[in-house]
Formats: sequence, C-alpha cells, structure tokens
Amino acid sequence: MTITETRVITTSGNGRAASSVGQRRRRYTEDQVPLKNVIWRMVAGAVVLAIFVLPYIIMFFGSVKTKSQIRSVDPTYFPVEWNWDNYIKMWSTPETPLPFNLMSTVVIAVCATVLVLLVAMPAAYYTARFKFPGRMVFLFLVIVTQMLQPAVLTSGLFRQFNWLGIGDTWTAMILVNAAFNLSFATWIMHSFFAGIPKEVDEAAQIDGAGRLTVLFKINLPLVWPGIVTAIVFTFVSCWNEFAASLVILSTDKNQPLAVALTKFVGQYETSWQYVFGVSIVAILPVVILFMMIEKRLVGGLTAGSVK
Repeated sequence: MTITETRVITTSGNGRAASSVGQRRRRYTEDQVPLKNVIWRMVAGAVVLAIFVLPYIIMFFGSVKTKSQIRSVDPTYFPVEWNWDNYIKMWSTPETPLPFNLMSTVVIAVCATVLVLLVAMPAAYYTARFKFPGRMVFLFLVIVTQMLQPAVLTSGLFRQFNWLGIGDTWTAMILVNAAFNLSFATWIMHSFFAGIPKEVDEAAQIDGAGRLTVLFKINLPLVWPGIVTAIVFTFVSCWNEFAASLVILSTDKNQPLAVALTKFVGQYETSWQYVFGVSIVAILPVVILFMMIEKRLVGGLTAGSVK
C-alpha cells in the first residue's frame, strides 16, 4: 500500500516535468526532421526526377545529332558533333510545311480552349446555383460524354463535317476539341462554384448586382484556381490531339504538329533528328504554360481537400 502511494505521489509530482518533456519531443517531431530522412527524401526525389526527365534529355541530344550519328552501329548518348542546324532545316523540309503546322496547332488549341470556357463557365455556374427539372440527368449526361473519345467517332464526324461543308478546316477541329473537353471543364468548375456559399451571391444581389455581375465580379475571383485547372487541361488536350486531326484534316498546311510529326517517319527511312527536334518544339509551349501558372494549378487541384 505504501509503495503504491509513493508511486502515485512521484508520478503526480513529476507530472509537470513529464509534460514539458513531451512538449519538447512533440516540438522536435513537428519542427525538426532528422537529417537521415531529409537525405532519403532528396535521393528519392532525384530518382523520380531522373526517370521523368531522362527521356527528354535523350530526345534533346538526338535532335542535335546528325543522321549518321543516330543510325551508327555503335551509337552514343552524347552527340559527337553538335548539329544545331537541325532546328533550322526542319522548318523547310519537303516532308511537311512545319510553320503552318505550328500555326494550325496554336489556333486550334487557343480557340477551342476559349470556346470551352465561354460555354462551360455559365453552364457550371447555373447547375451549381439552381435546381431545375432534369438537373441530375444533365450532369449525368455530361459525365457520359467523357466515355466517348474522338478516335471512336472520327468516321461519323468526318462525314458530318463534309456534309456541313467545313471538312478539312480549322473550324471542324475547334468544334471537335471543344466538344470533347467541354464535359471535363464543366465538372471541374461546377465543383468550385458549388463550394461557394449562396449567401455570397445573395449579399451581392441585395447591393444591386445582377446575375452577370455576380458571376464575373464576385464568383470568378473565388473560383479562379478551378478555371486555371480547366484551362490547362483543355489546352494540353487540344494541343496533343491526334486521332481526329489525322482523319478530318487532309491538307498538310491545316494539320497540327502531332500529325505533322508522323510525316518524318517513312517506310524505308526516318529522319529521327527532325522527329526529336519537332517534339522538343511541340512540348515547349506546354512546359512554359505550366511554369507560368503552376501555383494556381496546384491550388486548383488541392482545393477542397481540407475542410
């Protein structure tokens, strides 16, 4: 009995000290990371970075090699002779009019992205703010369209555009890219609009703001991360679209870079130095876009994960 009491007294007497030790341990765990863990994280990050970056490095080295170096019996990763003229010659090759292909890619991607925003933004706002008959059916059909890809519908789209008289035109590809990216953009922005309390809209309307004013001046600044996310994914999808462009666009000057790239791959000979060079040029705008809006894109992808 005496021993038990002594233990209780000792424990209660040292409670304040034990509490301070626990606080120090928690503070150490939260504020300081052991050096060993930091090193392992750096090594793991370097390995992952190398896995993703190495193909692009090899592609860049291939773009500055000569054809003989690439087709050598004993090839090397690093160029023996740096042939920077490949980036100049590829713009005037007889295989394809590359400057027109780049212009076609930019026009189709930008116009399709703008069209998606103009349609998806009010659609997402209306479905998030108003409950109307058939609302869930409409949202369900928006998801269903995600299961349909341009590659599956290319033959039907080809006949339809020819019947409308817009076959083999930029207009046809703008409509195709906009249609197949509209559902994703609508769902992304719908979730962001739904996360804004309706009281925000009501307060603005009490002050005399109309629906358009509430949408553009009140809601858009709050859902900007979601809009940036929709812009990036729509633009990248339109920029890399291949299957529908290959079927619908038959004129060399109207085809985007994704299709023009295949023209350097022949039946008996392939100009790999130009394939690598055009690939580098094709990925640069996307990389620059990601670098410019990376912070807002991360905010859009992680928004709503913590309440």
